[in-house]
Formats: sequence, C-alpha cells, structure tokens
Amino acid sequence: MKYILVSGGVISGIGKGIFASSLGVLLKTIGLKVTAIKIDPYMNIDAGTMSPIEHGEVFVLNDGGEVDLDLGNYERFLDVTLTRDNNITTGKIYQQVIQKERKGEYLGKTVQVVPHITDAIQEWIERVAMVPVDHSGEKPDVCIIELGGTVGDIESAPFVEAMRQFQFRVGHANFALAHVSLVPVIGPVGEQKTKPTQATIRELRALGLSPDLIACRCCKALEPEVRAKISMFCHVGKEQVISVRDVLSTYHVPLLLEEQGVLSFFHKRLGLDNIHISADQLIKGESILKKWTKLTEDHDRLKKSVTIVLVGKYINLQDSYLSVIKALEHSGLKCERKLILKWVEASELEHEFEKVNPDKYCEAWNVLSSANGILVPGGFGNRGTEGKVAAAKWAREKKVPYLGICLGLQVAVIEFARNVCGFSDANSEEFEPHSKHKIVINMPEVSLTHLGGTMRLGMRSTIFKDGTEKWSITRKLYEVSGFMAVGKRSIEERHRHRYEVNPTYISKFEEKGMHFVGRDEKGERMEIMELKDHPFFVGTQYHPEYLSRPLNPSPPFLGFVMASAGLSLDTIFQK
Repeated sequence: MKYILVSGGVISGIGKGIFASSLGVLLKTIGLKVTAIKIDPYMNIDAGTMSPIEHGEVFVLNDGGEVDLDLGNYERFLDVTLTRDNNITTGKIYQQVIQKERKGEYLGKTVQVVPHITDAIQEWIERVAMVPVDHSGEKPDVCIIELGGTVGDIESAPFVEAMRQFQFRVGHANFALAHVSLVPVIGPVGEQKTKPTQATIRELRALGLSPDLIACRCCKALEPEVRAKISMFCHVGKEQVISVRDVLSTYHVPLLLEEQGVLSFFHKRLGLDNIHISADQLIKGESILKKWTKLTEDHDRLKKSVTIVLVGKYINLQDSYLSVIKALEHSGLKCERKLILKWVEASELEHEFEKVNPDKYCEAWNVLSSANGILVPGGFGNRGTEGKVAAAKWAREKKVPYLGICLGLQVAVIEFARNVCGFSDANSEEFEPHSKHKIVINMPEVSLTHLGGTMRLGMRSTIFKDGTEKWSITRKLYEVSGFMAVGKRSIEERHRHRYEVNPTYISKFEEKGMHFVGRDEKGERMEIMELKDHPFFVGTQYHPEYLSRPLNPSPPFLGFVMASAGLSLDTIFQK
C-alpha cells in the first residue's frame, strides 16, 4: 500500500481537498485503485451537529456517516463509495482510546497521547486504507490522506506526530508528503511573495515531516524566479514546486497537475511501476482520462446559460450547499448549459421582513422572479421557512420549474395544504408544535434528546408506485439515466432528516393533484412528490445531490435543469 499525505499551511480553506481529489483522479488514469481518508482535528465525533454556516455542509455516506464535505469531493472526483471510518476526528480517536482504557486493554499502563493516541491514529489509517471502495471488491493501491486544518495548529499536533511516526512505520518508499501552501500577491505590481510558504515548510520540518511536493496556491502561475526561490529556501528540487493557480473550474485541476508532471513525480517517488495493474484497469484508466479531458473542454465551450435561484438559509457560506451546487453543475454540463446560480436568503422573502427592510425585500423577490428554475434545499429550524413556503407558492402558481430537497419537499407540501387544500394553519411540527394541521411530523423512532447520529441517515430504498410508469417524470429520469435497474421500480438514495410528511393527509393531497410517486418499502413514508399539471414540480425527502457525479448527474437535478432550460428528455438521452 502506498500512502500520500496532503497537508496545508498559511491559511485554512486553501484547497487541500480539491488537490487531494485531483491527485486521486490522476492516479486512477494509470489504472490504480485509490481510496481517501480525511483527518479533522476537531473534538466532535462527526460533523452531524456542526453548523453549516461555520463548517459547510454535512456530507452523508451510504452507511449513514455524517462527515466533512471533502469526502463529497473524494466520492465525486474518484467515483468511489466511502464509509464513516474514512473520516477521522479527534473525538473518534479519543473515544476509542478511552473505551479501551475503561476495558483495561492497556494492562495498567498510563494512557498518553504518545504512544496510545498516535498508535490509534496509525492503526485506524492502515485498517481503513485496505477497505475496497468500488464494486470490484479489490483492495486499493494508494491511500490519499488529507490532514485538515493548518500545520502548527494545537489540535493538529497529535496527528502530525502520528504521521511523523507513520512514515517510518510503512517505509520511505511507501510514504510521500504533498504540502499545499499559499503564495499571496502583494502590491500594485502583483509581486508573488514566498515568505509564508518558507515559514510553513520550516514549521513542518520542525515537526519531523519533510515535503516531497509543494503545491503553491496562487491567482496566476508561479513566476520562474519565484519557483526557484521556493525550491532553494524550502530544500526541494524545482520540479517539486508546482503551481496550483486559479482556473475556470475545479474540474481543470487534475489536468493542471498533469501538465506539471505531478503524476510522473509520484510514479518515481513511490515506485508505482512495482504495482500490478491489470489490462482492464489500464483500459478504465485511459477512459477516465479521455472523459475528464472532454469534461473540461465541454465546460469551457458552454455558450447558452440557465438561471437557477437557490432559496436557502445558510447562504452566507455557500459551502453549506456544496453538493447541491456540484449536482447543478453536473446537470448543466449534461444539458450543455452554463449554470448561473443566484442566491436568495429565505427570510428576505417573508412579509415580516418587508416591514424591516423593504428595499431588500423587493430585491429578493426580483431575483426570485428572474429564475428559470427555483431550488429549495434542506435545512433545520424555523428561521426563513415562511420565505421558502412563499418561494414554493411562486413556483407552483407561475409554473416555474421547482426542485425541493428534504425541507424543500416539506415546505412545498405545507404550501399546497394551505393554498390548495384549504388548511390555512397547516405547518410542520418542527416549526409549530400546536398547529391543528400538522402536515409534517416528527418520525416516531427518532430521538429528540440526543442530536448526534439520531436522524434517519444513509442509503434507503424508495419504491415507485404502480401506475406511475406512464406519467411520472422522476421515474422516467431514473430509468433512462441508469440509476434504476431495468425492470425494477426501486431506487437507492441517501437520507438525512428527522421529520416526514404526515401520512394521514396523503389521500387529501392526491385528490387535489399532488402525487407521492415514491414511498419507502412499507409505503408509509413519502419520498418523492410530483405535480402533474406543471412543467417540473418535484420534491424528494432524500438528498439526491450526494450521489451526483460529474459524468453521471443525479436524475432529479438533471430533470430540473432540463426543464429550467426548456429542454425535453429526448434532447439529452438520444445523444
């Protein structure tokens, strides 16, 4: 097994995840099987209870793991399926060690950070690196480990020490380190400054790790003299200093790295020639390279556009909706449309907000009315929900394509109950516990006293109702895209929710034209909602964005973007 550690310096959020994912893509193009591990130094057990505004979206895996958004990047770029164990946190490690101590497994020894915590980290990595990540069932050849945070942070110290030990544990030929650093541009002449990179490499070396590759994040390509300076002061060859400049999209990064010889470098550094690669793997690798090259070319050639308005409550940090954004991008590429994504803070659509700030209220409604399509994503809490209800009402009445995800489905059902079915006080139990008409209710088996890991999480089945095959747009999308097996009527999608549509009202909704075409295995939980007399009005209780891939977009997102662009299904799937 070969290991590549990706660390970062100077600032957080520098793009280690995209670099790690792009490196994985390159390794796959030569037929290698690649897995990935993300280390997050925070004390939380997982990302499930963290605020999206502070940390970005919570990404959900097949096994229900609530993890860092970078695992979404790994799955999308590498087209692999990861588990909750691929995300290591300080909380997980300390919990494991303390549980062992309570059982007496350390035989009376004093439990310390070194060696017990650092050993636990290394053992975790070795165990998870061997787990197959695709349908072949074969063990990976290379494991990419991303160390979250910034080198020098106090909370990262045990992990850095564990990696210092790990390089000797697995051997120099099996371990390489790539360090991502910032090269800022200062002054009116745009001078690229190397001091921050020199400082972070010096700190890294003081901790016992020496980089094999320095990836410099910068707004433009490194000047030759800047590259030479970093090479000299950071004690690496010039070919070990690469420029990760700003590009049109993240899909260009793998090819940007390949242009600078990154794959050739790791080929030599880790002796990748010694890994047996079958003929089938080589063919798959060549296919990946061709498809990825075409993907970037198609992205650059897009001329026509489609405007999607996202009505959310965490828009101050757009990474809160990262998987949604990527799913829209994937569908835009498939439809040959450039995505123009506009953002509306849901609370600014509410009548109460008009009294506080009428100008912003008008601005928000002007943006909403400019949409070719309206998307309402998931979320928690009462803030902004009436704005989301208003957006769903606008989309329904004005015949604007609408996609509601999780809470987006629930607010669409609440709006329909109020304005079509006549239940004026209809609401969710989450927002108004004493409402006469609780259209959305708490699921009976879900705990409200413990929030971490207690929702309905992970991969679940959805069954399409008999009779929907003739008219359901969602069902047709799943059939023609290959997400649903031929002759079957069930799909598998990932969930993350605590509330659901109240089944006692379903007959009343369907009498008025709102159809729940997909339900769980028992037929009790509403999974997919559609309106017939509308160009595209679909809600899903699950999160289809988690399974969307650049070369294989999610069916609900694809249908939504197609409808928003005025395209028919045949336009896309006959190509």
